[in-house]
Amino acid sequence: MRITAEAKSATRLRILQAATSLFVSDGWQNTTTRGIAVAAGIATGTLFNYFPTKEAIAAALVAEAMERAGEEFRAGRREEVSLEADLFSLIWSGLRHLREFRKFLAPASDTIFSPLARQSPDSPGDAIRVDHLELVEAIVTSHGFSAPRPAVTVQLYWTLYLGVFAYWAADDSPGQEDTLALLDQSLKLFVASLGIDQGRGTYGRQSQ
Repeated sequence: MRITAEAKSATRLRILQAATSLFVSDGWQNTTTRGIAVAAGIATGTLFNYFPTKEAIAAALVAEAMERAGEEFRAGRREEVSLEADLFSLIWSGLRHLREFRKFLAPASDTIFSPLARQSPDSPGDAIRVDHLELVEAIVTSHGFSAPRPAVTVQLYWTLYLGVFAYWAADDSPGQEDTLALLDQSLKLFVASLGIDQGRGTYGRQSQ
């Protein structure tokens, strides 16, 4: 019997919902693909037709949240803001959309992401990293910085971003003010690095 696209979409959604519930209630380490399959009402083999690992499931949850955050950022973006403010808005929007997953993202991020990661089709978090960095590149370029960014600068940004991400996942300060402060300082460092890379005008902006 042929499975319709609607049925596949519904099964995928059940898997994501079941995984989210188990990740939050049982914790990242205690959740297994078998447990997720049982909670979703499907066979473990069926689950593997959709996601090869629990890391891939978590990455899908993160990717969809980040996509919604990107849409929100684009819709509310203002041209007159600084580069730091633009990047701050993008990152904070992403973290807000990931808030419901915060309880398990700290341990999950150790396997989904890595500051030393290289592009690989086997890496669950690689598509998220590539999409995010492409958006950041577009934002930086829109503020008058020449492209492309040197690899070391891209790696600096990603390392700073993951540091903020990991800190946010465990930050219990009121209103997560400590994360906001860390994000602010991290972006100052990144924007300053753009001037070092290009050595053209103020903060490496192209000469007019």
